[in-house]
Amino acid sequence: MGAVTARPTKTKAAPPPLPTRQAILDAAERLFSARGIEGVAVRDLARELKLTPSSLYNHFPSKQALYDAVLERGLRPIVAIIAEAWRPGEFQADSARNTIDQLTAHLVTHPHLPRLLQRALIEEGGTGQELVARWLGPLYQQGVAVTRQTATEAGWEAQEIPHLTLGLFGLMFAYFTNAAALSRLGGWDEDDLFSARSLVVQRRFLEKAVYRLLGPRPGDAGDKTPKRTRRTTNG
Repeated sequence: MGAVTARPTKTKAAPPPLPTRQAILDAAERLFSARGIEGVAVRDLARELKLTPSSLYNHFPSKQALYDAVLERGLRPIVAIIAEAWRPGEFQADSARNTIDQLTAHLVTHPHLPRLLQRALIEEGGTGQELVARWLGPLYQQGVAVTRQTATEAGWEAQEIPHLTLGLFGLMFAYFTNAAALSRLGGWDEDDLFSARSLVVQRRFLEKAVYRLLGPRPGDAGDKTPKRTRRTTNG
């Protein structure tokens, strides 16, 4: 009899790697921003990540814990940036420029965060609003307190400062919150809104807007509009 040729053993494909904690937070941030915390079920998140709900609970004990982790990851760096940047006294253009660069870079990394915050703030009650208030309440109060002297020197009246603080918050976040609307209404490609070229324009706009709000009033000594170093990009 002839020799029997052994059949090659089939090697089973390795299972895909399980989602990391960061991947889970990314997916949760995206879904929570679109539907709110009450509109997202654990099974929705598990399906998005190709996990079973029980596997998801191995990472986070509850949906509320996951939502809190999303907010902490997104807001803790913002709190740190603002705490470092805002100093009582005369407006400093270089400090404002650095703050804008850091905040913009963070929001590019978490583009769904502004919409998530907006949704939570306008919801009537609920866990989401409580969690956002816990993070944003102290930040807003700090912003009002430390901006007061700079704003007064820039010509703002005391009763206008809370409005000014809210306006500064809106200026920074609105571009990201309304990216889809800008795409529809302005005919922009949504991906292009986050290109290097578009973000340079956005940073330049923010710098000029903040300077006009908090910088020296026209005619004041030292009124010099800041000039931003032009960045070269391939985007």
